[in-house]
Amino acid sequence: MRPVPLRVRGAVACALTVAVAALLVGCGSDEYLARDAPDVSGADAKTCAALLDDLPDRVADQDRRTVSPADAPVAAWGGRAITLSCGVDVPAEFNKFSGCVQANGVGWFVPDEQQADQSLDVTATTVGYRPVVQLQVPASYRPEGVAAALAEMAAAVKKELELVKPCV
Repeated sequence: MRPVPLRVRGAVACALTVAVAALLVGCGSDEYLARDAPDVSGADAKTCAALLDDLPDRVADQDRRTVSPADAPVAAWGGRAITLSCGVDVPAEFNKFSGCVQANGVGWFVPDEQQADQSLDVTATTVGYRPVVQLQVPASYRPEGVAAALAEMAAAVKKELELVKPCV
């Protein structure tokens, strides 16, 4: 067997170290990175914090995950994350003719195409509450997971958010 030059041994050791670190970070983390989290402040920030504290530990049979950054107005559950964001805008496609899906007394706006096509992710928005909350449910949880997630959010939404106008 020929001796391996130090340069090659160092490159191999470096590559192995990077690979092991990537595996540890990818597999060991239960943290959800909240990208594009809403920017809320003042009273809305307090309300969103209270809402996040009041949300269930399990949604659609999925465990709650830690969110990073910790102060993001976002909650997440499950591997392919179900997410709730507080302090979002009312969707552009919502108008006075739009209807809402009712779940345990809370009206959620869901775009028509998402209701009709079971292969699409679902984005449900509490357009009648302030601050506005948006729940995103990946298509892989359909159909039971969407209904469960909407229903399981209702108690916290009704308790912590201000109902401005019911969405029916």
